[in-house]
Amino acid sequence: VQLQASGGGLVQAGGSLRLSCAASGSRGRLNIMEWYRQGPGEQREFVARFIGGIGNKNYADSVKGRFTISRDGAKNTWYLEMNTLKPEDTAVYYCSARVGLSTPRYWGQGTQVTVSS
Repeated sequence: VQLQASGGGLVQAGGSLRLSCAASGSRGRLNIMEWYRQGPGEQREFVARFIGGIGNKNYADSVKGRFTISRDGAKNTWYLEMNTLKPEDTAVYYCSARVGLSTPRYWGQGTQVTVSS
């Protein structure tokens, strides 16, 4: 399974970006799609999760109300709409996907998001 993340860039505080993650090569339907991020000198942290089928969405407290995860099932692509960006959102953002909770997690290559103050 290959995941291709895109959409990162440089934006001023208060601005918006939309990240995309396109999946290919999966034999099974990818039902759990997630975004993580890793800031400079920090550990990778959870950002958002979309669970297909039930359409459940979960967010880290730090992004609730500002970020929205969504999916285009027909394109096997999911998105992270990021609004009201803050300098502390600066990180490499990674997309991740799994068929189920107990199946292997696949990772994308990461896309850099930089928010200037």
